Amino acid sequence: MSNEFRELLKHVGSGSHTSRALTRAEAAAATRMMLTQTATPAQIGAFMIAHRIKRPTAEELAGTLDAYAALGPTLPAIAPDSAYSRRALVLSCPYDGRSRTAPVTPVTALVLLAAGIPVVLHGGDRMPTKEGIPLIELWRQLGVDLSPHSLEQAHTLLNRTGLGFVYLPQHFPAAHGLVPYRDQIGKRPPFATVELMWSPYAGPHTLVMGFVHPPTEEFAKGTFGLRGQTDWISVKGLEGSCDLARGRTAIVGVSHQGCFERLLLHPRDYGFEGDDVELGDEASLGDRLLDVLAGQPSALQKTALWNAGFYLWQGGAAASLEAGLAQAEELLVTGKALAQLETLRQQAALLSQTLTYSHS
Repeated sequence: MSNEFRELLKHVGSGSHTSRALTRAEAAAATRMMLTQTATPAQIGAFMIAHRIKRPTAEELAGTLDAYAALGPTLPAIAPDSAYSRRALVLSCPYDGRSRTAPVTPVTALVLLAAGIPVVLHGGDRMPTKEGIPLIELWRQLGVDLSPHSLEQAHTLLNRTGLGFVYLPQHFPAAHGLVPYRDQIGKRPPFATVELMWSPYAGPHTLVMGFVHPPTEEFAKGTFGLRGQTDWISVKGLEGSCDLARGRTAIVGVSHQGCFERLLLHPRDYGFEGDDVELGDEASLGDRLLDVLAGQPSALQKTALWNAGFYLWQGGAAASLEAGLAQAEELLVTGKALAQLETLRQQAALLSQTLTYSHS
């Protein structure tokens, strides 16, 4: 049993009158002991639920991110001579996926790649508490298996295609090892908030974090301030993802070089108002996204255009949201985004073959 961890557990789990927040250094130490499982299973489970009840502070979240930075993977910056020379967007979506609404994140990424904006994603397999469809499965449905690649191969793919994917089981097994605890406690621990604020990319980038509850955005302001993250975007997205809704006003926060601006974007003002598309049959989702990439009109295509246009604007490829929406339509209708998918399929398969040969 870790006596050091037990003392930290006492601080967060002593009740409303005697518990106290951890310092940044203490939170980093506690996270390291959980990731390395120096703490016992009982201690880890107790800490997760006690910390959730207490609610984390910005200092504690910064400390946890410090531990992620020290122990977790980091994709190196994209090569200067890459065709994807613009500042990257890191899209941080909840790891427990989507269970009610149809995601368009892969289409957004492919449109951005077609405009020369690199995209970094991260996540794992099906995860509690929602057990919704994760990003890794969405890409598989589109014919791209990103799960076998080493971190070095993920970086090669980033240089060749503009897409980087950090896959927890392969690249951060220490964090993946904590997933069963999330299942057993039956509630999202503060790690679920940290994942939205984590950026596993070393190059210049803007981090985009989806969120559901307004306090999460406030935590982010404090946490990013402590860690010197000046460029980030918060999106009150569909099921906490980075996907903007069409059925309600998009509530967005944009921090550029530390200056925060609130955006309230009304889909009806741009001709995009409509119901958010239900997830429906998961098995057919890939085909529906391929229809969008083929330029076929649908409610899901309108969701994809709304999102891709927004991110083209925020990624610096378009001077306004209107220009971004027009550019997104052009990249989809002309097949340029679909061409990015074909390149991604070829390069991902090539890297997987190389991995197979090296093991044979």
